[in-house]
Amino acid sequence: MTNPLQQAAQAIVAGKHVIAVTGAGISVESGIPDFRSPSGIWNTYPPEQYATIDAFMADPDRVWNMWYDLGAMLSDAAPNPGHHALTALQDMGRLDAVITQNIDNLHEEAGCTTVIEYHGNAKHMRCLDCQRVVPLDMDKRTSKAPRCTCGGIMKPDVVLFGDLIPEEAVRAADHAAENADVVIIVGTSATVYPAAQLPITAKHNGAFIIECNLEATDFTARITDAFLEGPAGTTLPTLVEAVLEILQ
Repeated sequence: MTNPLQQAAQAIVAGKHVIAVTGAGISVESGIPDFRSPSGIWNTYPPEQYATIDAFMADPDRVWNMWYDLGAMLSDAAPNPGHHALTALQDMGRLDAVITQNIDNLHEEAGCTTVIEYHGNAKHMRCLDCQRVVPLDMDKRTSKAPRCTCGGIMKPDVVLFGDLIPEEAVRAADHAAENADVVIIVGTSATVYPAAQLPITAKHNGAFIIECNLEATDFTARITDAFLEGPAGTTLPTLVEAVLEILQ
């Protein structure tokens, strides 16, 4: 009987439109804690106080304290073998796009060229007045919210609770999911919508679903065709090796 790894590799080789949908789990191995675990970011910074658009507008100076701390954490992080494995699939012509809920920029740093950032990018900030987007410069950290050259308040270029997901990201992600014949789910527990709907949409359109997670999720029994249990830094490189074996 074909095992899940072989099934997954064969699906990728046969697929014409393969995408990946990634969440916080792929970046934990890079030293970035997830948001919801007992040791996660929300344990230190309650989201209702630091991660809603209302909290930001009420006191941007205070909220920026968290984002500066997160920025320092991200600046110390580097892509791990899981990120590099997805880049390898891309470079082999076997991965069209990565849709990520992560805001850490690690897919780009690993060399992925088509990354749909569903929740934005914490390494950039956007002016609330003129919409100018610039890199976050940690060397300019102060106790105040940074200001744009136009005088407007800069906001982390991420989707806060109460924010709308950027229309461009929604359109691109929906299009990728609707046209995918293979989806690789990595490090996400299927609890955050609308991002969690993307693999479901693909499945309804006939896609083969590969899930790489530490443990079973709501996806596993519902839509997953091949479940690869373990950390992304292990399962994804192993998957790449299996794809290469078929292609050789």
